[in-house]
Amino acid sequence: MTVGIQHRSIYRTFVKRKIDVLLALISIIILSPVFIIVALLVKVKLGSPILFKQKRPGLDEKIFTMYKFRTMTDKRDDEGQLLPDDVRLTKFGQLLRSTSLDELPELFNILNGDMSFVGPRPQLVRDMVFMTEEQRMRHSVLPGLTGWAQVNGRNSVSWEKKLSCDLEYIHKITFNGDVRIILMTVAKVMRKDGINAVGMSTAEDLGDYLLRKKRISEEKYYAGLDESNRMLL
Repeated sequence: MTVGIQHRSIYRTFVKRKIDVLLALISIIILSPVFIIVALLVKVKLGSPILFKQKRPGLDEKIFTMYKFRTMTDKRDDEGQLLPDDVRLTKFGQLLRSTSLDELPELFNILNGDMSFVGPRPQLVRDMVFMTEEQRMRHSVLPGLTGWAQVNGRNSVSWEKKLSCDLEYIHKITFNGDVRIILMTVAKVMRKDGINAVGMSTAEDLGDYLLRKKRISEEKYYAGLDESNRMLL
């Protein structure tokens, strides 16, 4: 599925990507000591692998591999299945998430052209399949390290609000707007604001949310999961 928006500014078309590359290079160089320290701590406290890799839908819904520092253990039940996220998320992992240090490796995603500094956050493939056609328009731009939804509540707002913010952003991408979002993100991270959904250690998947709210049937829910699994093959 290919989606797009007709109105493209000079900034979005010619300038934004160049700024992303320049800032990513500068950030990686300046933050290299932080990368090394966090990597060593992850190795000591959580073991290998140091990086968490996950497939996410990017520009035009092309699947790419997003990188983060690992924040969870690999604890499994007697049948070999991974335990729930809230069980596997360690205090050290929570610290990395609350400071957003776990997201530093995404700078390499930006350098590689899979992401931008500012844009809709790359959600899971199993979230994308439950979005409406309009909501999936968010994939008409590169996903971002931060975005308009993140500075308007991050994981503490509803899916409807989050996706609405994404659509609002993609229809008005400006240099001043991106700078504002970056500055607001820094303030949010310093206050550790909106890290988790209320009552949850990790954000709830869109399909789970819609099923819990009885917005979709179980049949449609499992069909969506099957579709997302096929897309990841």
